[in-house]
Amino acid sequence: MSTPLQASAADREAIQEAANPLGLDGIEFIEYATAKPQALGQVLEMMGFRPIARHRSREVMLYRQGGMNVIVNAHIPVMPNGAQPADKPMLAAVALRVRDAAAAYAHALEKGAWAVPPRVEVMELNIPAIHGVGTSRIYFVDRYDKFSIYDVDFVPIPTVEQHPPAVAGLHFFGIVQYIGTDRTEDWAEFYRELFGFIELPAEQRFGILPKGRILRSPCPASSRFYLQLIEPDASVLEVESNEGLQRIGLGCPDVLAAVAELGKRGVEFVESRGVHTEDRGALTKTWMGSVSFELVHNLR
Repeated sequence: MSTPLQASAADREAIQEAANPLGLDGIEFIEYATAKPQALGQVLEMMGFRPIARHRSREVMLYRQGGMNVIVNAHIPVMPNGAQPADKPMLAAVALRVRDAAAAYAHALEKGAWAVPPRVEVMELNIPAIHGVGTSRIYFVDRYDKFSIYDVDFVPIPTVEQHPPAVAGLHFFGIVQYIGTDRTEDWAEFYRELFGFIELPAEQRFGILPKGRILRSPCPASSRFYLQLIEPDASVLEVESNEGLQRIGLGCPDVLAAVAELGKRGVEFVESRGVHTEDRGALTKTWMGSVSFELVHNLR
């Protein structure tokens, strides 16, 4: 039998483990699927990303700025129900940094997640994944410190800086997910049970588009990110009802400075009666029918 002091210490450890069951440590990469990779690449470059590597065997490009990695995938998947490249880019996957990828994968399956069958080719890593919203995937990555997944699967572009600095301190802040009517509780439970996300109070909001429900990842503060779940607005006719990842949120210490710097690169921001740039946040215009970025004030 343990003493009260020992029990207290054990309880604290259990609480800490339950708070972050997978050892989440931020976002490793976000992936777009598109049939027009060059056009999407131009958009990413305006936003400060730089192409740094090509996949060894597929039509896939890696873009980076600061600590953010974005993958542009124009490879036609061989699996059914995968995100098919189309003219209109779609957010096809998000990779989460975890303590142990195999353990995280097993935990997710135990909690009811659906496995994505691996399709690994020669000289490629097997990165475990589960099904996310719509046709998207959620990958688990535990190689992100001294050794990364890109060291195996990608070939660096010669003479290109492999770690270009972030524009105005940009970093991953979160992802906006559109969900079906009355599906908020279902998706909140999905992220809570599988990953340990915590729902924020209704009055705690970020940026300039405070709709839906905000979930906070259990990551350390230095790598924390958020998910915003938004149901369709029933008051609007012909509401988009398809569930899927909608846009990327980028944090920055000074929104107005970031807007000014990105404006020099050709990025335009939405200025309307309902949405306009301010020190809390800003929203870029939409490119290629689906690609936009939301800036949010965040000191990290």
